[in-house]
Amino acid sequence: MTRLVTFVDVDVYVPRRMSVSARYEAVLVGGGRVLLLGDRGWSVSGPPNIWALTSVEDIVDTARMVVGPDKPFGGRSHEDMDADHWVQLAEVLRKQGVVADPLKLKRLQHEVVLSERLLARVGHAPGRHAVQP
Repeated sequence: MTRLVTFVDVDVYVPRRMSVSARYEAVLVGGGRVLLLGDRGWSVSGPPNIWALTSVEDIVDTARMVVGPDKPFGGRSHEDMDADHWVQLAEVLRKQGVVADPLKLKRLQHEVVLSERLLARVGHAPGRHAVQP
């Protein structure tokens, strides 16, 4: 694997709500991609111009957060949650025929790619800030 990528797009348009979907993938050496998490995203309610009030940096930071690791719960530590997250992702890859070491996965570069639609919604010119390493 060469890197991890989260693709972020506008989910549903509602005037006073920012709804975003995030798809987390592993990029293989040959250029192929394997879906790790396809069910992530978030919504935020606010004023009619909520999209214009939201920065690209905030979206990138939130995208990285929603693909994990999750926050601790039930007496579990950050370290436990972190380790379990990477083991789970390695298992997702294994089920799709890709062998991956959880510790090596954790060290891969994680890019966040924002769709042109999302960039337009937050008021950025197309192609600008599309990829955040």
